[in-house]
Amino acid sequence: MNLYAIKSIYRFEMARAWRTLTQSIISPVLSTSLYFVVFGAAIGSRIPEVDGVSYGSFIVPGLIMLSLLTQSISNASFGIYFPRFTGTIYEVLSAPVSYLEIVIAYVGAAASKSLILGVIILATAGLFVDLRIEHPFWMMLFFVLTAITFSLLGFIIGIWADGFEKLQLVPMLIVTPLTFLGGSFYSIKMLPPFWQTVTLFNPVVYLVSGFRWSFYGIADVSPALSLGMTVFFLVACIALVAWIFKTGYRLKP
Repeated sequence: MNLYAIKSIYRFEMARAWRTLTQSIISPVLSTSLYFVVFGAAIGSRIPEVDGVSYGSFIVPGLIMLSLLTQSISNASFGIYFPRFTGTIYEVLSAPVSYLEIVIAYVGAAASKSLILGVIILATAGLFVDLRIEHPFWMMLFFVLTAITFSLLGFIIGIWADGFEKLQLVPMLIVTPLTFLGGSFYSIKMLPPFWQTVTLFNPVVYLVSGFRWSFYGIADVSPALSLGMTVFFLVACIALVAWIFKTGYRLKP
């Protein structure tokens, strides 16, 4: 494996994040802080606790997951789309670098940025509410797997998109609504039975539920099922990326 090539692409992508620090880090953290203020103060005063956890603390895993999903997709999609847009992707494809090394570098950089952002948001949340992490190992596992999975999804979107507007199509119209409807700000147990059943078809429910369980030991679905679904999404994205490179979809002129 060409570790030098992986390191070069990875460092280039990470350097771009530091050059756009306001857009990459500061803006998402401020936006999430506003969620804490609005939801924690306004709604939290009407919903004191959910499953024995204060409402402000209850929404922390959902807010982190919301940022993690959207930023992972955004970082990875732009990271691979911009070289396609400028034509420099063909220099990478013609270099002695395997497809696996390209994916590791781009996806690894996108996931790293999202994880850094998630840690900052977690630390920021500690300034607003009382936090506890009952299962730190499982929290980190869900954290890392989700970042990698949605960075892969973003990589796929970046290859599929043929314009900058399409880069935001999936995150804004699909991922964000699914996250809001996936129990980020409420427990699906609070819904009527029919809508509880409907909500279970939302894949984000399993990500949010498993992540929240690692914090407080409460979950809307089985933690084992949440982990299984997360791994399933990861494998599906890996298979789709492998197909893209095998067929040259949107990569070959």
